[in-house]
Amino acid sequence: MTVKETMEARRSYRALGPADVSDGVLKELVQAAQLTTSCFNNQPWRFVFARSQEALAKVHGCLSKGNEWVRGGSCVAACFARKDYDCVIKEREYYLFDLGQAAFALQLRAAELGLVAHPIAGFDNEKVRQELGIPEGNMVLTLIVLGKKTADKTALSPQQAAMEDARPPRLPLETLYSVDGYDARLAGKPQR
Repeated sequence: MTVKETMEARRSYRALGPADVSDGVLKELVQAAQLTTSCFNNQPWRFVFARSQEALAKVHGCLSKGNEWVRGGSCVAACFARKDYDCVIKEREYYLFDLGQAAFALQLRAAELGLVAHPIAGFDNEKVRQELGIPEGNMVLTLIVLGKKTADKTALSPQQAAMEDARPPRLPLETLYSVDGYDARLAGKPQR
């Protein structure tokens, strides 16, 4: 599969069933993240994978309402970094950018391996950090839920179930970029 084909195949499904997320699979995912670029090659990203029933229960207790579907996944990756592990150039804090790139590389490799890797923002950062023993000063930017796509939508809300079948619409390209200068079409929060 080409990178483009993998990106087109990748979806953030919520209807998840069990998947074999072995030590070998975790190593593959982290190796993909490891190859990502970072400011001065600082590689600030770190991951804690909650895979045991005990660790998953701790993470599940940190989720926001509406994320009950996460329980269908077999593993949850806490993706985190520290500001002082990466470049800070004036107001630009690169650790967030670099962590985002590494998390996306992990998602792409998961898609290549036939897994769903769904990143979520609906959780209590501080509680996840404490429950997984991640030291203070780290930002858990996202949790990535790993599992297999399933047809069973019983854990989903009606709205979530309706969104499973078709890829959500993408914003028009002309609202995302311009050439040689700013274009007013880039202004404001885009409407879908």
